[in-house]
Amino acid sequence: MIQNHTNYRQWLGELKSRFRQVQLKAAVAVNTALLQFYWDLGTDIVVRQAQADWGSGFLKQLSADLTLEFPEMKGFSKRNLELVRQWHLFWVSDVIGQQPVAQFAKQPVSQIFGIPWGHNLAIIAKCKQHDEALYYVQATQTNGWSRSVLVHQIESGLWQREGKAVTNFEQTLPAAQSDLARQMLKDPYKFDFFSLSKEYTERELESGLVEHITQFLLELGAGFAYLGRQVPLQVGERQFFLDLLFYHTRLHCYVVIELKTGDFEPEFAGKLNFYLKAVDEQRRGQGDQPTIGLLLCKNKDRLVAEYALSDIHKPMGISEYTLSHALPENLRDQLPSIEAIERELGLDGAGAGV
Repeated sequence: MIQNHTNYRQWLGELKSRFRQVQLKAAVAVNTALLQFYWDLGTDIVVRQAQADWGSGFLKQLSADLTLEFPEMKGFSKRNLELVRQWHLFWVSDVIGQQPVAQFAKQPVSQIFGIPWGHNLAIIAKCKQHDEALYYVQATQTNGWSRSVLVHQIESGLWQREGKAVTNFEQTLPAAQSDLARQMLKDPYKFDFFSLSKEYTERELESGLVEHITQFLLELGAGFAYLGRQVPLQVGERQFFLDLLFYHTRLHCYVVIELKTGDFEPEFAGKLNFYLKAVDEQRRGQGDQPTIGLLLCKNKDRLVAEYALSDIHKPMGISEYTLSHALPENLRDQLPSIEAIERELGLDGAGAGV
């Protein structure tokens, strides 16, 4: 039970009044107003738990009192009040030392009010530092991610991968275009939405990515529009084929993606440079920026990649990719065959009735 009963009741009355004001604003800005209320509530909870002698049952009592007053409001469960406190402490604390940070006011905290409460909880549950968390807050606002997409991006380590590809953009693109293009590319790309055997061809990889084009576009990031695979280019008397062709709606340029199942080799950059020249000559229209190339390889030596791009005059990047594989060979013999399963279920010719 709360020991300082009078003080608690006075504060509870103020809290109820503040929440009624939030309810009046709900028709205009439900999310922002509610999260601002949660933020202030988290501040109050932390301060009053530290300063007031209200005992260990404080949050349970507060939950009961607020739920009685606002029975339609699901956000006043004891568990949610605990999460409100945790959310507030995440942003006002040094995440490593869990100590209050006086400079917190300098952080763009208002941005966290611009995404839903469930998104906020996913971010503080899975991020370890402010910079990472703010990245996902801003990316959610920019891209309109659902919570499931947000969780997928966090778990795939997008923050650690974005902008990490080896590129020559600084030398081949204007500054503003270069910065945006660099952020567009990741390293590595993670194609964990389909399986291939360990001995797969570039065509099988290409087909799998196109077959799962929605997930592929999600991994590529916002702005990519798919135009085709094995897109023909006629140069002189010869015909060439682009593995994958996209148009990037924010960069306003074509993007050619070439897939390689092995390690990066310097000659790959020369061939992609040739493709970019051909696309610029044959497809680039008025208002289009220079075509960008992306080489996706199973592995690369970063220094070799940097050397290979140093004298290339067309903008391109080199990244690795990872993907899931079929069941490991050492486990295959431990599983029953299709025939054995059919016999067990009585689906083979002998056991099945007609």
